[in-house]
Amino acid sequence: MSASLQNDWDPGLYHRFRGLRLRPAIDLLRSVGPLPEGAVIDLGCGSGAVGPALQQLGRKLVGVDLSRAMLDQARRTGCYDELVEDDVSLWLPSEQAALIFSNAALQWVGDHANLLTLLAAKLAPGGTLAVQMPHQNNAPSHRFWLSLAEELFPGRIDHDAQPEVLLPAEYHRLLSPLGKVAIWETEYYQDLAPDGEGHPVRRFTEATFARPVLSALNAEERAKLITAYERVIGSAYPTGPDGRVLFPFRRLFLTLTV
Repeated sequence: MSASLQNDWDPGLYHRFRGLRLRPAIDLLRSVGPLPEGAVIDLGCGSGAVGPALQQLGRKLVGVDLSRAMLDQARRTGCYDELVEDDVSLWLPSEQAALIFSNAALQWVGDHANLLTLLAAKLAPGGTLAVQMPHQNNAPSHRFWLSLAEELFPGRIDHDAQPEVLLPAEYHRLLSPLGKVAIWETEYYQDLAPDGEGHPVRRFTEATFARPVLSALNAEERAKLITAYERVIGSAYPTGPDGRVLFPFRRLFLTLTV
């Protein structure tokens, strides 16, 4: 992940919804065509959840992430030939890669125009850059965190620390001169099970999107914000009789083959 997140990631909290977070990565990998010789880079590899699938490509597999706790989990998978602790917004492979794969990581770093151009330049001829990012910022699940935080604690939240994704047309304009581009969005209707610790959508989002919001507050303030979020989130995502929630979640995909 990026250095913009000051606190380390919690693999246990993140893995609470591991299957739902893994599916988009597998969908992205399925879109990748034949590859040239070269390594596979898992950029923002996190806990290595996609490692077993990437290992099946039969190439040297390098994982890059800034979170030491996540890298410790990735190491336990035994899938990676090399794990690098570094900021994904700064690190570049030393040799041309066959595939640079990034699942739900690049939304945490800025200046995509520069970053994606630099990554594309590190692909071997015929190589592919494959990226998936959540495109959910305007949905109530995400918007409520920011609006409530601003209402309760004006000026405390660093909006520059929030994940950011460009419009699909902007990525197309940026990448189309570099090779063959495919861009699409998928909205996943996620069936979230009841959670005794709170509304399932709150539990899903607090492990990722809400991290920089909550980390800017002390324990008492975090509790106050969570209480306020719990009070309103059910109006957008009602629970069924069994406590389950159908949670639509939009994700943006892009591939560039040079």
